[in-house]
Amino acid sequence: MPGEFHGQRSLHEFSVDMTCEACANTVTHILNKLGGVQFDIDLPNKKVCITSEHSVDTLLETLGKTGKAVSYLGPK
Repeated sequence: MPGEFHGQRSLHEFSVDMTCEACANTVTHILNKLGGVQFDIDLPNKKVCITSEHSVDTLLETLGKTGKAVSYLGPK
């Protein structure tokens, strides 16, 4: 699909409105389902850092499937 991959892995930081371990587990599940990502979840600060070749739009759309409020904080 055009625009789906950058061709190189980039590190991006997102804010995800997670309030508990179950929220973090949902994020983990949805990102593992997408594939091609490495990520770190910072539950206390409600942040997710993702290393991936996927575009920011794809990552935002995927995180949005959690039903949580999501915003892109920028490259890390």
